[in-house]
Amino acid sequence: MPMLIILGGLAGLLLAPSTALATLPPSVQTFAGLVATGPLSLLMGRYGRRVGFVVGGALAIAGGFAGALALVWSSFALLLTAHLAFGAALACYLYFRFAAAEVVTESWRPVAISLVLTSGLIAAFVGPQVFIWTKDLFAPTPLAGAYAAICGITLIGLLPLAFVRVPRATVPASRPRLDGQALLAILRRGPVLMAVIAGAVSQGIMVLLMAPTPLAMTGAGYSEAVAGDVVRWHVIAMFAPSFFTGVVIKRVGTVPVVVTGLLLLSASSLLAASGMSAHHFYGALIVLGIGWNFGFIGATAMLASAVSADERAIVQGTNDTLIALAATICVFASGAIVVEFGWTILALAGLPVLAVALLWVLLLGRQPSDLRRKTFR
Repeated sequence: MPMLIILGGLAGLLLAPSTALATLPPSVQTFAGLVATGPLSLLMGRYGRRVGFVVGGALAIAGGFAGALALVWSSFALLLTAHLAFGAALACYLYFRFAAAEVVTESWRPVAISLVLTSGLIAAFVGPQVFIWTKDLFAPTPLAGAYAAICGITLIGLLPLAFVRVPRATVPASRPRLDGQALLAILRRGPVLMAVIAGAVSQGIMVLLMAPTPLAMTGAGYSEAVAGDVVRWHVIAMFAPSFFTGVVIKRVGTVPVVVTGLLLLSASSLLAASGMSAHHFYGALIVLGIGWNFGFIGATAMLASAVSADERAIVQGTNDTLIALAATICVFASGAIVVEFGWTILALAGLPVLAVALLWVLLLGRQPSDLRRKTFR
């Protein structure tokens, strides 16, 4: 992901027929994730996690190969195709957190989910460095080497799958097939609905502030290097708490951790709106990352414990589709808001949504657990 954050805009700027289309590759990537999330979950539900992850890896390799060729052949259409494949692959990789939860006992699920997400911290340091080492491998064609490197990284990542055993869910023969009506009934269950709302809001608010940060900072006179450093510390803040978030959930439960995450996201918005100094940007984006970590991991752990084995595929697919939808809307909206109305208005735009989500989680979280398991009518 850090490599694609760097590559998408730069390659788009090189190949796009107009500078207005330079950000189309990452936009297409986000949209592909939205479309692919549900089908990938159903694929894993039918054929198993290993098959699904191999498909995701194959998509990433195809994207890397297509991206390198796009730069060699100067083809913007092929570059968009590459990022379509990347979007689907990244959507697939998000299911690693659910796979980890399925191979441990229920009490250890939050820890497993949290530890899997520490991989993002490694990527935050390694990804940009790999980009620097490989971007000129096919000189004089710029950036093609970095796309090719993604193929190698993916092959290395696929090797552990030869040794991983993720048990398949066994569906009772008497269990009726889940249709649209049954899915809606599951989503109305208290913990499921709370997890979906918390995950979507956490992801949406995070990208709403993160995506236009470089644009806002360069517009305020900061260099691209400073803006990039702010984003780097934001990514570190997103994943560094994962070493202990699961342990905290195991000790105090999911609801307090989700509430803390939503409060931190609100604090980040207020901090961002209070000024445009470098300290404000650094502070707001670091708090934003920590808030996302608590909200997203807490919501994931909540969902993992709220559905049965035969409900996982369709519910997890629906959950991640809604999360991807929230991210897609916020990515597209954030640039327009910051250009038309400014950074302060953008920072405050998410507060009403956060207030509603926080109130919902607090009210639902205070209900007895037997009532929260019932379907909401």
